[in-house]
Amino acid sequence: MFFLYDISISLMAFGMKIASLFNEKVKKGVVGRRDSLKNVQQAFAKDDKVIWMHAASLGEYEQGLPVLERLKIQYPDYKILVSFFSPSGYENVVKKKHIADAICYLPFDKKNTIQQFVNSFQTALFFTVKYDFWYRLLEVLNQKNIPVYVVSALFYEKQKFFTSGGRFFVEQLRKNVNIFFHQTEHSLKLAESIGLTNSMYTGDTRYDRVKQNVKNFTEVPLIQNFIQNKPALVIGSSWEAEENLVEKFINENSDTKIILAPHDLKRVPQIKQRFGDKAILYSKLENSQSSDVDYQLLIIDNIGMLSRLYHYANVAVVGGGFHTSGLHNILEAAAYAVPVIFGNQYKKNPEADALIDAGAAKSFSDENAAVAFLLQLFRDEDKRRSMASLAGKFIADQPDAATIILNNIHAK
Repeated sequence: MFFLYDISISLMAFGMKIASLFNEKVKKGVVGRRDSLKNVQQAFAKDDKVIWMHAASLGEYEQGLPVLERLKIQYPDYKILVSFFSPSGYENVVKKKHIADAICYLPFDKKNTIQQFVNSFQTALFFTVKYDFWYRLLEVLNQKNIPVYVVSALFYEKQKFFTSGGRFFVEQLRKNVNIFFHQTEHSLKLAESIGLTNSMYTGDTRYDRVKQNVKNFTEVPLIQNFIQNKPALVIGSSWEAEENLVEKFINENSDTKIILAPHDLKRVPQIKQRFGDKAILYSKLENSQSSDVDYQLLIIDNIGMLSRLYHYANVAVVGGGFHTSGLHNILEAAAYAVPVIFGNQYKKNPEADALIDAGAAKSFSDENAAVAFLLQLFRDEDKRRSMASLAGKFIADQPDAATIILNNIHAK
């Protein structure tokens, strides 16, 4: 079966090289992998002990970070490696302040390539986040007796493990992973149903992360002046659908202040043009000649402050759920005890269903229905406060996943 797996990896690598001729994002991943081995050889001596976290992309990186930060404290003399599959993860993290001694793309999962990569330093502990499994890598790590863990594991019914052809992959996971730390009890039951009994429920490490965000909150300059003690709606990681929602909401409610953070800063000029003199850019706020109160909409034209902006919200709308791009982080808003609204086109987001079940969030199939509910929330303060309280309680009740995980993993 490994023969077929190796062929599929070779085909994937070849396909990505062809796609890189036409797609800049794919090209970054293909070119970046050429330097992966060199990067780790420059960062680590052969006898350096390294704690290695692998994340498919940025979301998984954020999910694994609470564990990685705690491991750094527990093993202060060990070095840190973070590998990515996706350019969106690598590009975002490598440009920011981080705790890793080296960041690279995970090489293509070919046996000789992986062996050369793994042999260039001493892995003391490896963990991957969620469900990014590479079977040659897991095999090589196991052969070297390296502890392997899966943090915030998430199994769901449509994965290949639950098909007739999935037995090979299940067996590789059973042999090569020490413990799966599951983010939901449903995932744990599914894993155990296929024989992955080396599993335990810990909860989702993202809850640890957002709790820490609230604990470490610092004021965002000028935001309070813009809001002027009025109710506030924060739109996080907006796409066009969420901006359509804002336009409809403004037409019905002129008393609520709106803060909008686009998912892509390249779209800021287009958004500003759309809303005209109702909107001001955050970068222009300090030097504005008009009173802040003249503007209903504040457009955030920088990165890095969204998680703190939810502190100022009475209600939050989080982008990505009205189409198939993928729902953005709704927990950042809920952690500040804020009701959360989003589209219903989301998959593999158990936290979305959990928040809805808790009465702290609502999803909608179209923008008009979402706007109608928002208008109702801003008219009904009791309902808004009730949802806010339920959001805060939901986050507070989540287990301290990182602590549970740290009590059950050990580096060489």
